[in-house]
Amino acid sequence: MNTPADPSTDRIVLDAIGAALADEPSDTRIAIAYSGGLDSTVLLDAAVRVAGAQRCVAFHIHHGLSPNADRWLEHCEAQAATLGVAFAARRVEVRREAGVSLEAAARDARYRALDALCDGERVQRIWLAQHADDQAETVLLQLLRGAGLAGLAAMAPEHRPAGAAVTRVRPLLQLLRAQLEDYARRRALRWIDDESNTDTRFARNALRHHVLPQLAVHFPGFRDALARTAAHAGAAQRLVDELARIDMQTTASADGQTLARAALVALDDERALNLLRYWMRTLGLPAASTARLTDALRQLRDARDAHGLRVDHAGQTLRSYRGRIYWEAGDSSDAADETALIERPVAELVWRGEAAVWRLSAWRGTFVFVDAGSGAAPDGDSQGRVSSVGEDAGVNHPVAIPAALLLNQPLFARARSGGERMRCDAHGSSRTLKNLFQERGVPSWKRDVPLLFAGDLLLFVPLLGVNLTALDAWHAREATPTPHASEPDAASRRGAGRLGASRWIRIEWREDLLIA
Repeated sequence: MNTPADPSTDRIVLDAIGAALADEPSDTRIAIAYSGGLDSTVLLDAAVRVAGAQRCVAFHIHHGLSPNADRWLEHCEAQAATLGVAFAARRVEVRREAGVSLEAAARDARYRALDALCDGERVQRIWLAQHADDQAETVLLQLLRGAGLAGLAAMAPEHRPAGAAVTRVRPLLQLLRAQLEDYARRRALRWIDDESNTDTRFARNALRHHVLPQLAVHFPGFRDALARTAAHAGAAQRLVDELARIDMQTTASADGQTLARAALVALDDERALNLLRYWMRTLGLPAASTARLTDALRQLRDARDAHGLRVDHAGQTLRSYRGRIYWEAGDSSDAADETALIERPVAELVWRGEAAVWRLSAWRGTFVFVDAGSGAAPDGDSQGRVSSVGEDAGVNHPVAIPAALLLNQPLFARARSGGERMRCDAHGSSRTLKNLFQERGVPSWKRDVPLLFAGDLLLFVPLLGVNLTALDAWHAREATPTPHASEPDAASRRGAGRLGASRWIRIEWREDLLIA
């Protein structure tokens, strides 16, 4: 039987949950990150009491870092079932990069997995169980590491970081750990203790066990003071972010993926560094040290050409091309052009006319076939042609083509071998891919793309569009009777051609996200 909760503690916890629920539409589900520890156990129990079990879903992340991880997963699933709460779990592999702590790597993996679980359950917000002691620890850690405003701002009650898929809500952020412990004891809740929480080799544990107890003796109000520091830093960070957004308007491309190098280096050092930090956050990149960013800015100011720039960070490389700077995957090739072509195996697809995606891991991207309807060719003339495929590098310009063209033969994805030609302009001539890439300002390291062939016809090139020469050749082939074909075969072919030609398909190439 549960021990009656202390009325004051019970009311404080439930009021915090009620305040968070006030921001949630009445029919939405409440997703809760449930590790099985004390804090998340209190959060789940209180959420069920206030919102009801049917509105709650518990998400558990199995890191595999502890020999007890399987047992924790079983405990969490059993407790969720006892409460009548839906439960979902995901296993992650924690990969550490140079200079990244195990704690940080595990945290990043956990948040990515939580985002994925939220997407699967179609929820837009995830409740986390951090409390006032966690906030104080975070501010102190950031101070000791010499963090800037973003680090000192620590955790907000509600926040969606740049690059995150869902909003993170922390209903218990104003409560003390002691209050949660009292609530859990009085309600006889069962939770697990992570043995790593006592390992003082971890900086946060050292603060928790050795520093905070002494602070509590000499500075009893330190938690409130550090919370105010976080709030002040958050307010200041919002101001410098607004300045960065102003600078982005004059330096960034429309999609925010690139910056104008000349405009960036024209800023003074502090403002340029602030812009770089903000830009990287919008791309979902982890924060870089001041030393790393200062070196990047120095190179951007001093490098005489693109090849003189070399800045690596979090598996990405800062590159420069035609006056603009990009972050690219660190293993990207410098020049996928006639001078440095990359051999890749040929991939084949037999398309059956359905809306489909064709994943090509060798090129880190996907072909997407989108039904564009029937009747006249969208965005083109009666043969699906357009006058131009555009001039913006890195932007797809899909053209609708007859479905019959794709149905009549297998599709192949091939690497460039050099000398391939295509026609992008209805009134122009055939030109080499190299010339077309150069004309559109596509950086050399972005030219390693799969060429899509329909049978022996080069049909589509990512970043350039549909080859109009292939469309003309196909239409001419369709208009020519096949010698010696039997009447039923010929009639069947003409019928399939008419059926396929009445449908139009857009082909798009979608690169993998910058950060997986």
